[in-house]
Amino acid sequence: MSKRVPNLILLGPPGAGKGTQAKMLVDRYRIPQLSTGDMLRAAIASASELGKTVQSYVTSGGLVPDELVLSVLRERIAAPDCSAGYILDGFPRTVGQAESLEKLLIERGSPLAAVLSITVPDQELIDRLTGRRICTKCSSSFHLLFSAPKVADVCDHCGAALYQRKDDSREVITNRLKVYHEQTAPLIKFYQERKLLHTVEGRGKIEMIFGAVCDIMDGLTRS
Repeated sequence: MSKRVPNLILLGPPGAGKGTQAKMLVDRYRIPQLSTGDMLRAAIASASELGKTVQSYVTSGGLVPDELVLSVLRERIAAPDCSAGYILDGFPRTVGQAESLEKLLIERGSPLAAVLSITVPDQELIDRLTGRRICTKCSSSFHLLFSAPKVADVCDHCGAALYQRKDDSREVITNRLKVYHEQTAPLIKFYQERKLLHTVEGRGKIEMIFGAVCDIMDGLTRS
């Protein structure tokens, strides 16, 4: 695309399809998806002074301070592949981080253009996430609602038993959603007040959801 694509943040609870939509955005608009985890790992791999500092926190099991994450982000968005826009994924997670990010981007002369929030009711998310089953032998993946095995609890491919990962249990998923809402609710308000928030309905066919996302993106590009 010849026009610059806006810098944006993609929000969405576990199971909302955020990862799928992000990948499709990357493919369509040819802009990078900037994951906090990926950026920190790349900084460590670079063996730079900044990377070594990040490594010291990771090795000790401590949380990487916000200031350090912002330093890594500052370096990453200065890279040539970010000159046409980018998608931030996993940052910010708190209002404090959002305020620091806002200041950084304004200083760079490339303020945030939009925050896309994909919404899906919690019960549907729970159904999506708790329905996954994995083969104990060949690791094939099934879903009780969307791609159920022909015989209950038996792998179609090798006949071995299927199991549910601990991370996919109702208790774990419910807690993950609780944490997400606690962290995200203040961010939603923060970006609403700045008139940057765009809400996308996350139920329905993937292509229809992506169409709604692209309508927002194209509208921002034209404005």
